[in-house]
Amino acid sequence: MQGSFQDYMRTGIIHFMAYPKCASGEGPILDTLSELLCDDFFEVVEVTHMKDADTRRQARSLAEQARVELCFGAQQILLAGKLDLNHPDEEERQRAVNAVLDAIPHAEELGCRAVAVLSGKVSEDREAAKARLIDSLQQLARCARPKEISIVLEQFDQVDFGKNCLIGPTAEAVEISQEMRRDFPNFGLLLDLSHLPLLHETPETAIRTAGEHLVHAHIGNCAMDDPTHEAYGDNHPRFGAPGTRNDVPELVRYLKALMDIGFISEKSRGIVSFEVKPMSRESSEAVIAGSKRTLLAAWRRL
Repeated sequence: MQGSFQDYMRTGIIHFMAYPKCASGEGPILDTLSELLCDDFFEVVEVTHMKDADTRRQARSLAEQARVELCFGAQQILLAGKLDLNHPDEEERQRAVNAVLDAIPHAEELGCRAVAVLSGKVSEDREAAKARLIDSLQQLARCARPKEISIVLEQFDQVDFGKNCLIGPTAEAVEISQEMRRDFPNFGLLLDLSHLPLLHETPETAIRTAGEHLVHAHIGNCAMDDPTHEAYGDNHPRFGAPGTRNDVPELVRYLKALMDIGFISEKSRGIVSFEVKPMSRESSEAVIAGSKRTLLAAWRRL
């Protein structure tokens, strides 16, 4: 591909995945965040809850100084708390909604313009579960709208050894987005290359199906062939790790599909974020460097 990838996309990275010690809302947040903010490879960094108000204030200040956009990942809050936005028990569902409602002001403090969530578990009453999910998303979107924050739904896998989420297949994610956009036109979908093998979907089909509903993309990897693999399921190992599914060829297909729908172009420059997590005895810094080299290699092949 001629030209820099930075002319076509805003490249991002998920801070709390690259540095798992920060996922709890504590730990070396500012030190590790600073490393990413000072790397001109990245224009976007995705963060999650930070328990300390002063840490949030400093994080925003650092991002503004670096001219990097922060996005807020509430997926971590829901997953860590085992919370479900489509839970059949109304009290449990509202507990999940409230957890994200509590996080929206933190996202605002950080200067984030988007908050990403995921659906709850697969349910036998699929249509009723979708209706519950939409109601939950509407509650979140009503709270976020006055703050000029959009709600984004990430598509996840539907396998027992993964997250096994209601949404799920891209076509059903689009159905949710269509319903949400009746009242909340800024609502959109987040697709992740890591999840597509687990969903048995190809990049071409998933991205074409998502179409205009796609507002954010993740790139990463998964392991699904060997139950003894350390990253078995939805655990985002580095690209090309032994026993995993995604490397340069798969990323080429994904980027090409994003280009085909105009998500990445010189006009749109959509956000494409790395979601990679070091396995045991691996270095965050080395995994990040390897991810960058993977993207550069894929870009050369487009």
